[in-house]
Amino acid sequence: MSVLLVRHAWAGKRKEWDGDDLLRPLDERGRRQARALVDLLSEFDVDRIVSSPARRCRQTVEPLAVARGLKVEERVELSEEHQEEDGRELLEQLAGEPVVLATHGGRPWSALAEPHRYEKGATVVLGAGLTAVRYVPAP
Repeated sequence: MSVLLVRHAWAGKRKEWDGDDLLRPLDERGRRQARALVDLLSEFDVDRIVSSPARRCRQTVEPLAVARGLKVEERVELSEEHQEEDGRELLEQLAGEPVVLATHGGRPWSALAEPHRYEKGATVVLGAGLTAVRYVPAP
């Protein structure tokens, strides 16, 4: 069983979005990336999909959730403001479960993706000890 850490897909540029950043949606490139995750992650067992409350994170995993017949669970621990501390704790709690976590970039996730860059729309597969065992590049 693996934890799949998915960075949200492309959502345009933050500085070009006038509204609440939590509401910033995926752009066309991001929607294509989200749809592609269905096939890219088809080999992995997934029992849960957990996401940051940010629209772009939810939208990244919604096609996968629909394909798997799962609901997207929102967790504030995965928000940009909380992911560094609370997100890591949640990740440790879910270790060993077949789960997808839809997150933002930055710390602590980028350290798990070394030596690869944790790019938008990419997935890092975490194994025992929450170490990166595989990198699935963004489509």
